[in-house]
Amino acid sequence: MTTNSTKRTPRDQPEQPRKHNENTPVSQIEGRHPITEALRAGRPINRVFVLESARTSRRKSPLAELAQQCRDQGAIVVYANRATLDKMALSEGHQGIIAEMAAHDYADLDDVLQETERYGKTPFLLLLDHVQDPQNLGSILRIADGAGVTAVVIPKRRSVPLNAAVAKASAGAIEYVPVVRVTNLSQTILSLKDRGFWIFGTDATAETRYDNVDFTGKIALVIGSEGAGIARNIRNHCDVLLSIPLYGHINSLNAAVACGIVAFEAARKRRQKS
Repeated sequence: MTTNSTKRTPRDQPEQPRKHNENTPVSQIEGRHPITEALRAGRPINRVFVLESARTSRRKSPLAELAQQCRDQGAIVVYANRATLDKMALSEGHQGIIAEMAAHDYADLDDVLQETERYGKTPFLLLLDHVQDPQNLGSILRIADGAGVTAVVIPKRRSVPLNAAVAKASAGAIEYVPVVRVTNLSQTILSLKDRGFWIFGTDATAETRYDNVDFTGKIALVIGSEGAGIARNIRNHCDVLLSIPLYGHINSLNAAVACGIVAFEAARKRRQKS
């Protein structure tokens, strides 16, 4: 979607935005922080729908200031009541602002690795095996950003795509972490091994502790789904399976928590080595 050269005034009635299903890449983001990060990242916003009170309030609210920032970068600003925004929202908690923008593109793995090599960096990938919860994927993107991960790789089938709920949960990290979508995760792992990657997988029954391995060099960390963990064929391709020791009554961690523990340990050891 592109912005028309002749802008409508904020009072003009806009056409109703299309609803997107969960297989559509993000073209609508919601919430103040994700939209702020999108602006900082330079993503073009076509239109922004803002709660009516931001225009009528006598004081300049943070919401009104954010709407002005969107307008300054060329977006059409449309004011709407809360019921309209609730109906448009694809995630919970739009916080009075919804932005329409060009679809978020998936990255190409070869391009990501070539660029990493060009800058003299050693790649660190996260591979997600059928993670289907948008909250978990959004959290993993935040973890990836914080841990300096090169890219996150997801399969096309049986995996949540980059939809509005993921963008919201990522709190803006979706703007900074490349996400690669592949047809066959198993074949991707074999290709990475041919390129010299070591593949680590998380498995609650593994004998090797996550904090007792060398994470330097080209590595990829496989995180399994929320319920079933890593599929057997994927697990068989891993060079090392890692467990996280637990000392309480609950014997499992969700995908994002397990990812965070191992990813930041890997990041710590990689920084020490460098």
